[in-house]
Amino acid sequence: MSNDDLKAILEMDDESRYDYFIGMVGEEREVWILVNDDEQFLKLHSDDQDAVEYLPLWPLEAFAEEYAKGETGLKPRGIPLPQFLNRWLPGLGKDGISVGVFPGADDSVWIIEAGELEQDLRDELAQF
Repeated sequence: MSNDDLKAILEMDDESRYDYFIGMVGEEREVWILVNDDEQFLKLHSDDQDAVEYLPLWPLEAFAEEYAKGETGLKPRGIPLPQFLNRWLPGLGKDGISVGVFPGADDSVWIIEAGELEQDLRDELAQF
């Protein structure tokens, strides 16, 4: 993917990036997170009054790498989609951690409950 393509996708609005994420993950069968040197995954907090804790996700390694630029000790880690659907999303839901789907160039992000993302991904997979 060229830098121009990467930047154009990162500049899409939240909803468009969410749709891109669902389609790309359906094709690639993998999601990407960031982990630190201790293999702990990155969790962020929303800026709104409720300060929701969420796990940021990316559809491709290149987007996770771009987000991690300038951040010491963060590196992309792929999670196979079956493992993400069957272990990660139920665990996040149980722990009350939301999912931040595909943060954009302006740090905007579509925050969704783990169960909702699971349903959207399963609906996408049913089309294949």
